[in-house]
Amino acid sequence: MDWFESENFWTQFAPIMFDDARWAEAPTVAQYVKDIAKLRDGAAVLDAGCGLGRISVELAALDLDVTGVDIIQSELDAARESAEAEGVPLKLINHDLRTFHAPNQFDCAVNLYTSFGYCASVEEDMQILKNIADSVKPGGTFIMECTSRETAVMYWTPGEEFERAGYKVVTHFEVVGAWEGLKSQWTLYPADTDLSKSPASKPVVDHCFVQRLYPATFLRDKLIEFGFSDTKVYGDFDKSPYNEHARTMVLIGIKK
Repeated sequence: MDWFESENFWTQFAPIMFDDARWAEAPTVAQYVKDIAKLRDGAAVLDAGCGLGRISVELAALDLDVTGVDIIQSELDAARESAEAEGVPLKLINHDLRTFHAPNQFDCAVNLYTSFGYCASVEEDMQILKNIADSVKPGGTFIMECTSRETAVMYWTPGEEFERAGYKVVTHFEVVGAWEGLKSQWTLYPADTDLSKSPASKPVVDHCFVQRLYPATFLRDKLIEFGFSDTKVYGDFDKSPYNEHARTMVLIGIKK
């Protein structure tokens, strides 16, 4: 089993990875998606790798017909609870994106906040990309946001230490190969741990994983190969340039 298929991992790390800032930006990101794709009320949207429903719920609140797909049932359960609390309808499917296939069913598909590049092989990553692309109707839009090779280089840091969700969190990052991947180690300690005084303190949990890093142009060209005639790369959801000032990588494609 790959690490991202583990319920235990997400139970422990979801509150760490999705901090208050990520939740706060969700309504704005959802509005960007609706505007970029020029979606009318009731349009069918696929949130591929929806996780806790951070974006799915906000898209549904914009009167869109949203389907969230994720491999982790506990994440889907949390997304369902959020949707019920907000009073919005949300379809949720427990499925592996490597095998999920819904040809020409959606006016728009999104894969956001770096939920791509974790499979054991490039072929599996590309199968996910193709499955999502195939799910978009002709004339529909695919919006992808992830850490690209370029943004990983620009914002690389050896690691940091902070407190979140009741833990002291220590991260350590290493480059894999010729910037082919980014190895991340996340170590959680009790919140009151003073590592300067007790460097040998035992962590609550220690997890390491690698994200494969793709150049933006590679992903753009793959989308073109998968049937998107108009595909562009931007540095943010506002369509700012993908250059040395890019905050992230946002790929937008229109299906033939």
